[in-house]
Parts: sequence; structure tokens; C-alpha cells
Amino acid sequence: MAKARPISGLSAEEPYATAAAKIVAVRAREVADHSHRVLDVSDIERVHNMRVATRRLRAALEVFEPCYPRREFKAALAEVKAIADALGERRDRDVTIAALEDFAEGMRAPDRPGVSSLIEKLRAEQTEANAELEPFVRSERLAALSERLSELVISAQALAGSEA
Repeated sequence: MAKARPISGLSAEEPYATAAAKIVAVRAREVADHSHRVLDVSDIERVHNMRVATRRLRAALEVFEPCYPRREFKAALAEVKAIADALGERRDRDVTIAALEDFAEGMRAPDRPGVSSLIEKLRAEQTEANAELEPFVRSERLAALSERLSELVISAQALAGSEA
């Protein structure tokens, strides 16, 4: 699992809204960075890493909700949740396929066809989940989310400036 990036320059003495701006900016960048080749089913850790990044971003957004304009916050949060849900659908298949493949290796050869047929069914579901995920990870959509999150960061910075 990808480790969370440290938040440079974060201190307990700074205003809440300043911390919000710094943390959300870094967590948003993590989501974008983990989106590369996420649809490649040969490396299931990419989906896992992006999903974890969306969960970290969602948590940061929710913690710092008071720092953002309500309507913009709700729209950004809804988009992050939608991406996370789509990633979760794909991840569920990835994990189940991997577990069944490991399980099948320990079975006697005559017993493997049943597990293999189940794996093939799950691969079809994985392909379908991947197709449903694809619109959420298109560069245009992620760029729009990044822009929306940047606007939230700017709002938090402005709030921090007004509190200083």
C-alpha cells in the first residue's frame, strides 16, 4: 500500500483553515498521481493505492468541511465518493480473483476446474467493473476534480487569511 505523503510545513500552531488547505492539496495530488494506469488489471495494487488515496482525501475533506463553501464542498465530496465507489467495485473483484487463484494452487488438479470457472466469471465482472470505472478516471474528469479541489484549497487559504 502506498504510504500517505507527509504534509510539508504543517504545524499545530497554524490556523485550522491553513492546515485544511495544505492537507487537501497534498491528498488531492495523491489521488491524481495514483490514477496512472489504474485500469491495468495486471497490477491490482494500482486500484488499491488510488482507492486508499480517495479515502484519505475524503477524510480530509470531511474533517475540514467548515473551511469550505457548502455547495462546492458537497460537489467535490460527492465526486470523490463516486470515484471511490467505482474503485471499490473493481477492487472487490481483484481481491477475490487473487484469493481464488491462491486457493486453487493448493488443490488437486481434478478439483481445479470448478474454481477456474468461478475465476472466469469474476474476470468478466472485473472487466465490467473496469469499464464502469473508466469514466471516473479519465484525465478530463480528474482534471475537473483537481480544479474543484484547488478552488476549495483557495477558499481555505482565504479563510485562514481573514482569521490572521
